[in-house]
Amino acid sequence: MKLALVATLVGSAAAFNAKDMDLGKVAQVGAVSGALAFGIAAPAFAADVGAGEQVFNANCAACHAGGQNVIMPEKTLEKAALDQYLAGGRKESSVITQVTNGKNAMPAFGGRLSDDDIANVAAYVIATSESGWDE
Repeated sequence: MKLALVATLVGSAAAFNAKDMDLGKVAQVGAVSGALAFGIAAPAFAADVGAGEQVFNANCAACHAGGQNVIMPEKTLEKAALDQYLAGGRKESSVITQVTNGKNAMPAFGGRLSDDDIANVAAYVIATSESGWDE
């Protein structure tokens, strides 16, 4: 927040000393500074794979232990199966959608798990599909 306030002050100071400055650039600096100050342009943080493993073990492993699927055996969490079956392709955003909304026999976890927990478990699933599941 301190950085955002400093950016806002610098942007404001530049606006008042704009004799030889491009007013369009000054407006851009002010808009970006204001967005930072009010959290509109907050940086995105990477999901936590370690926390995702904990969420997975507590909520997903009953059906998906070792990256498998006890309900639909062909639709595992292995890299090739995610490439073939996961709507949207093998990426975190696709896992987030599936975990949040559910699909077929898989229940929706949106509302049961926080957005951060879902993002973390998605990061864990994708990372582990690439490195290989321990059977």
